Amino acid sequence: MHFAVSGVTVFPLLPPLVAFAISLVTATGGLSGAFLLLPFQMSVLGFTSPAVSATNHLYNVVAIPSGVLRFVREKRMVWPLAWTVVAGTLPGVLIGAIMRVRLLPDPRHFKVFAGAVLLYIGARMMRELLRPPAAGGKGAAAVGPVRILRRSLREVAYEFRGGEHTFRTLPLFCLALAVGLIGGAYGIGGGAIIAPFVVTFFGLPVHTVAGASLLGTFVTSLAGVAFFQVIAPLYPTQAVAPDWPLGVLFGLGGMAGTYCGARLQKRVPEGAIKWMLAIVLVILGLRYVSAIFAQ
Repeated sequence: MHFAVSGVTVFPLLPPLVAFAISLVTATGGLSGAFLLLPFQMSVLGFTSPAVSATNHLYNVVAIPSGVLRFVREKRMVWPLAWTVVAGTLPGVLIGAIMRVRLLPDPRHFKVFAGAVLLYIGARMMRELLRPPAAGGKGAAAVGPVRILRRSLREVAYEFRGGEHTFRTLPLFCLALAVGLIGGAYGIGGGAIIAPFVVTFFGLPVHTVAGASLLGTFVTSLAGVAFFQVIAPLYPTQAVAPDWPLGVLFGLGGMAGTYCGARLQKRVPEGAIKWMLAIVLVILGLRYVSAIFAQ
């Protein structure tokens, strides 16, 4: 099957199968599969124009709602956290989209940029995993709903697994804005990579961050798809708008994988998932950063 915008010719079942496998793993950690799907599109399918970022956003729009629904049903969606992430990443992802088209149109340069992002996330995750566990921490799979204790414009507190967790909204907003810039240029939505940052800097349980990060990714990706589509006529010499048929195929596989991943999250050891993701991120990051030495 040939896809006109991307120029890709591929067996039609391959995109959904790849997306299912990726999202099944990443959704357990609250990460969108888009950040691993992008390297697949660029390296395996040879889809390297700016439209690959728009297509990645489209994947999120189709794939993520099923996972969000699962977190809502299990009452593990921390709504104040989710809306703070959305408020910060939404403007960031739009600015990032402009950066992608105007500053990073060259595939080699974009690979170096993407590699740096992947390396940073992977190194941060490994650093946290290598730290001694907190006293009393067993890393067991989490069960039970989230209960909001206090909320204000300055601070939010909620109860999960018998413990109280808090975060300040302004620092989280600023972090989401910065991550949104990266996510917008990378074509994954700001929320797609914010989960490791929130877990690291705010010390919140990954089981409560996952739903919020996926919801943030969905909202910002929806804006990203619309934005790329609107600005496409301004860049007639480049493929900027999403490849809709390819993005939908990826999204259908991601929809099933994200739902299953969200459901399995409570039964999978958190540490094992993080180690696997961190190793994959570092390997991909090193490969892409090495593009700077290519002739």
